[in-house]
Amino acid sequence: MTSIRIVTEPRRRRKPAILAAIAILAVAGGSAAAFWFAGTEPTIAAPEPSSAAVPVEVATPAVTDVPVYLDGLGTVQANYTVNITTRVDGELQSVMFVEGQAVKKGDVLAIIDPRPFQAADDQAAAKIKQDQADLANAQYLLGKDQKLGQQQIVTQETVEQQQSMVASAQAQLAQDQAAKEAADVSLSYTEIRSPIDGRTGIRRVDPGNEVQTTDTTPIVTITQTQPITVVSTLREDDLDAVRDALKAGPVEVTAVSMDQSQQLASGTLSLIDNVIDQASGTIRIKSIFENKDDALWPGQFVMLRIKQRTLQKAVTVPSAALERGEDGFYVYVIDAAGTATVRKVTPGPIESGRAVIEKGLAGNEQVVTSGQYRLDVGTRVSIQQATASAAAKE
Repeated sequence: MTSIRIVTEPRRRRKPAILAAIAILAVAGGSAAAFWFAGTEPTIAAPEPSSAAVPVEVATPAVTDVPVYLDGLGTVQANYTVNITTRVDGELQSVMFVEGQAVKKGDVLAIIDPRPFQAADDQAAAKIKQDQADLANAQYLLGKDQKLGQQQIVTQETVEQQQSMVASAQAQLAQDQAAKEAADVSLSYTEIRSPIDGRTGIRRVDPGNEVQTTDTTPIVTITQTQPITVVSTLREDDLDAVRDALKAGPVEVTAVSMDQSQQLASGTLSLIDNVIDQASGTIRIKSIFENKDDALWPGQFVMLRIKQRTLQKAVTVPSAALERGEDGFYVYVIDAAGTATVRKVTPGPIESGRAVIEKGLAGNEQVVTSGQYRLDVGTRVSIQQATASAAAKE
């Protein structure tokens, strides 16, 4: 009975394993067949490169007058800057301005306590009256002695002594008159007036404080902003061009914001500095602006554009049309057959997105401004009508 149990149990276990193996083989065989038949299907040949025209954008050169500018970084400076300080010692009695106020020349800005100076002035005036009385008495006595001298009642020596007394009284009167004038000046200094037209800054000394002539802190600083100046720098290589422009007449300058998005003011070139900075290789120039709208402010950084000259009837194209190769600059021109050709050009200044073409174009061609990277000599092109119309309007 033991031998029969050993034979029958393996057979029962072997039957499910055989069925599982058959199922796996069937699945694998089906997958292989599917792969085989799929691999034997014919592949579709890749299409050959198309010879369709390349879309491009074009523009027609424009013939116009083109101004040529020299650009430099500039700093706005007040035309005049005055620190307002006292010229007499005393108490700052009152301040007559508002911070940031526009003031005119002669406007009263502050008052120093005038009472001590008024007293000194009154005293000088009284001394003059005393001197005048002494002089009148000395002159009377001199006249009397001169008459007595003619009658030989008094000696000549007495007459001469009286003449000396008159001269002394006259000198004393002159001295005291000078003292009165000095007192008048000191009294006038108790009213501090603006020496220029300008704008006040922040008040540095408050009323009630004692101020002295030796103080280094001003009561306020006044800056003149109308007109105003801009000091800028140019390369020393531009010196001759600027000098030639000055010889031809007034040179127009334009102040532009640092991001070059806004034109701030227009003015004229005033002077060229008398020395070149050897460390930076630059030359400083000074320009004047009326600045009626206060668009320029002291301490502001601006880009200064100097109009060097104007090119008459220059041929210009969008700067995007320029390409650079091994032999120099060139543009793609569309011929009558609608194909691209290469035209070597000599570019000039580039201004506001347009490049001056000194040589190479007559002004009646169509130049490619976009899509050049797909072009070669003889490539057929398709002009984008909407873009071409927009370019023609430029």
